[in-house]
Parts: sequence; C-alpha cells; structure tokens
Amino acid sequence: MPMLSPPPFVVHAPQRSSIAASTVASTPEVDSDRLLQGQREVLIRHGNECYRLRHTRNDKLILTK
Repeated sequence: MPMLSPPPFVVHAPQRSSIAASTVASTPEVDSDRLLQGQREVLIRHGNECYRLRHTRNDKLILTK
C-alpha cells in the first residue's frame, strides 16, 4: 500500500536544535482562508510596497510584488 503524503498546507520544519525548535513553535500561524476571506487573491500592504497573494487552481499560494 503506497504511503500518502500530507496535504500541501502542512509544513514540517526541521528541528536541528532546541533553539530552532522553540523559535518555530513560537512563530504565529495564520490560516490562508482567514487572509483570503473567500477570494482568490488579496493585496497586502507592507510599508510602501503592495504585494499580491494569489490562491491558484492547483491549490498553491503565490506572493508577488
């Protein structure tokens, strides 16, 4: 029986040391559905720059400037 890979939105961070592990554990996580609010793209203002976050048909996220 073939092994199933995890869904694409699951991120597994390598744990190289206890310092790296504690940093990863304290990083805030935001669900993409909350950012996109039912839309296929959203504009994100960062300082004086504007970025576009797109949810593709292949269920990927693309961030462009």
